[in-house]
This record gives sequence, structure tokens and C-alpha cells, in this order.
Amino acid sequence: MPLLDGMLGFVVFGLWIFCLLDIITSPAGSCRNLGKSVWLILAFLLPGIGSIVWLVAGRPIADRTAGRRDQGKDRSSWHGHPSTFSDRERPRHCVSSSPDDHEVFLRGVRERAEQQRRAYQAQKRLELGETDPMHDS
Repeated sequence: MPLLDGMLGFVVFGLWIFCLLDIITSPAGSCRNLGKSVWLILAFLLPGIGSIVWLVAGRPIADRTAGRRDQGKDRSSWHGHPSTFSDRERPRHCVSSSPDDHEVFLRGVRERAEQQRRAYQAQKRLELGETDPMHDS
């Protein structure tokens, strides 16, 4: 009997730790029925009951339709060809980092902007009939 009580205590402790971490990492607006801080206090003060109630009534429900690009369509790819992958096998694209973090990218953007500015100014000078003083010899 003491072995059974020890195992039950270990299971309740593991469930308690899991639920506390789950509450802490859940977004504040997605907790159901009560606020995140109330769920944290409830689970902390009542380890067994609070953990079970969190799993049943407070844990956010995952949105199963999020990220599906072909919802409501005929399961074809972007180009109109039938997909060769099921939803589970479809390769996922890596999320790229912010382009602002790459100095090479920013340098290229600046150079293209400067070229466009110069071309615009040259076009305006031609329209007005002016000559370019920098290119006169």
C-alpha cells in the first residue's frame, strides 16, 4: 500500500508541475473561463484538483484550422496542381528572419533607391529641357 501511495503522489506531483508550466507558458488571452493569474493561483494552492480543473476547463483549445492554406479548397497546391503530400507529410517552410537584420540586404535597398532617384531626376531634367551640369564637358 505505501508503494501505491508513493506512486500516486509522484503522478500528482508530475501533473502539478506540468500544469504549472503549461499555465505559465500559455498566452494570457487564450486561457478559458478564468484569467491566467487566477489559474496559476488555483493550480498552485490546490495541486491535484487545480491541475485537473485546469486541464478540463482552463487550458486553451488548439486551433486546428490555423495554418491550413487549402481550407475549403480542393486540396491543390498554389499553382493549381494536385498536391503530392498529405497534410502531415507536406514540407514546412522555414520562417525567415527579419530583412532589417541583414546589412547586405539593406545596402542593396539603399543602392537601388539611389539609382531610382538619379534616374527620376534625369528624366525630369529631360522633360524640362535642362542639361545635366555634371555630364557637360
